[in-house]
Amino acid sequence: MTTLTTLYPAHIAELQQRASMALSRENLDTIVIHSGQDIRVFLDDHNYPFKVNPHFKYWLPVVDVPNSWLIINGADKPTLIYYQPVDFWHKVVELGNDYWQEFFDIKILTKATDVDKLLPYDKKGCAYIGGHIEVAQALGFETINPEGLLNYLHYHRGYKTPYEQMCMRESNRIAVNGHKAAKDAFLEGCSEFEIQQAYLQATEHTANDTPYGNIVALNENASILHYTHLDRSVPQAHRSFLLDAGANFNGYAADITRTYSFKRDRFAELIARMDQLMLASVDGLKPGASYVDLHIATYREIGQVLNEFEFIKVDADTACDAGIISTFFPHGLGHHLGLQTHDVGGFMADERGTHVNAPEQHPFLRTSRIIEANQIFTIEPGLYFIDSLLAELKASKHSDMVNWQNVDQMRPYGGIRIEDNIIVHQSHNENMTRDLELK
Repeated sequence: MTTLTTLYPAHIAELQQRASMALSRENLDTIVIHSGQDIRVFLDDHNYPFKVNPHFKYWLPVVDVPNSWLIINGADKPTLIYYQPVDFWHKVVELGNDYWQEFFDIKILTKATDVDKLLPYDKKGCAYIGGHIEVAQALGFETINPEGLLNYLHYHRGYKTPYEQMCMRESNRIAVNGHKAAKDAFLEGCSEFEIQQAYLQATEHTANDTPYGNIVALNENASILHYTHLDRSVPQAHRSFLLDAGANFNGYAADITRTYSFKRDRFAELIARMDQLMLASVDGLKPGASYVDLHIATYREIGQVLNEFEFIKVDADTACDAGIISTFFPHGLGHHLGLQTHDVGGFMADERGTHVNAPEQHPFLRTSRIIEANQIFTIEPGLYFIDSLLAELKASKHSDMVNWQNVDQMRPYGGIRIEDNIIVHQSHNENMTRDLELK
């Protein structure tokens, strides 16, 4: 039976090999990864929620322990300096007896400021990876977040090991539970705030546990792409609901979006059509294909939808040439997904970090990298009725291409986004979200 326990040894072996290659290429001896440390709120006596360094949780499923360190040379068993203080003020996350521990030489650190006693004495040849530059400098590191090393590691993070893929199936399972609970809360007439609470309860997450701030948008709020206000009041009428919400498992993110209509109306028909379009875009994820080309093809298909529903008076090709589709679809098709919601490496052509720009006409696209097996993407086309963008279009020379009466009827619904999480395999795509029966 395949489990995280059985998959983890190969994951560590792969990371060791990548570390060895990266160190050799950069003429370095050791990578020292800092989990991070608490950051104090300005003029206060408590801290912001802790967010672990993604390079740290790449190696082991520890996401809530600051002041910890990994020492890696790509050959020997990595050393984990694990912070476990004596503290009666806060919960101390003690080491248990988990499957990953045998792969590390573990040293307990009880006082954060004593870490230099456990780090390599000679820092020459050591590269610090982390977000606390002043700490690294105080400890004597001279090589801090070297670009060549990070480029190599970020590029290869685009390929997910079987262990990582299993973690992301689980994060999808957790998120789908939340999405189903949130949909039920919407249909029961709840407020955005109440829907958020239903989601968090179903996922057993707090708001700080989710990989990003959930977008819980009713009615016209769905036109705000990163809406996180969470209105406490119940609207006079429930028309539409857009939920962009994820979950974490072992530090790996799910990122799922669904849109619903409260009634079986024209907006519900538009959602169904956009769902067909989204699944067709998923089918376009093929090894060797260009994600940029897939975005452009989807962009044109949204123009076809605009024409079918008589939001525009011109065909899709004319709308593409005029650029008016961007008013209704102003973001990219999706992005790499993994240890971070918008995972690294999306614009890299190679291990050296050669940057491939997004097309000038599509500046918000989040990846330009060629699609390959074992990569994980989101596919998330959208169609929105955003007042500010519509006002610009109405004032432009292309205003007469739009059926403004039909567009205005959709403004109270805000917009539509539908997003699935996909593993690209050599022979097929694995839609983790649909496999969990989230419609």
